[in-house]
Amino acid sequence: MALKASNINVGDTYAEEICRNLSRTQIVQYAGVSGDYNPLHSDEIYTTEIAGYPSIFAHGMLSMGMTGKMLTNFVGDGRLKSYGVRFTSQVFPGATLTATATITSIRQEAGEHLADIEISTTDETGNEVIKGQASAILDA
Repeated sequence: MALKASNINVGDTYAEEICRNLSRTQIVQYAGVSGDYNPLHSDEIYTTEIAGYPSIFAHGMLSMGMTGKMLTNFVGDGRLKSYGVRFTSQVFPGATLTATATITSIRQEAGEHLADIEISTTDETGNEVIKGQASAILDA
């Protein structure tokens, strides 16, 4: 169900756990469906001994996709006008991610009611792994 302009206020938040205990299998499965076979996401020896990371890590687009699902759960299917993020930290196997959407403005544009939304996804330690923004169409 879509958000209604009359039912939300600037500062309202919605949060959702989007992943619990991310597995290496999930990361490799994402590599398969996305076609992104960068060894940083699947080859432990390459990632630790050559690239110098503590472990393989998830694709940024995997985290973005899970965060996007939280957004559509919040605003409704087919309501996003824009969605963009910055990847601010790696997501390692075992991570539990929580995504939060905060309404930053409610406005009208070209006859549509819109909400501007700030997005933050953090891991279980509170480390922000995604920071972004979105705009969504509201029902009047």
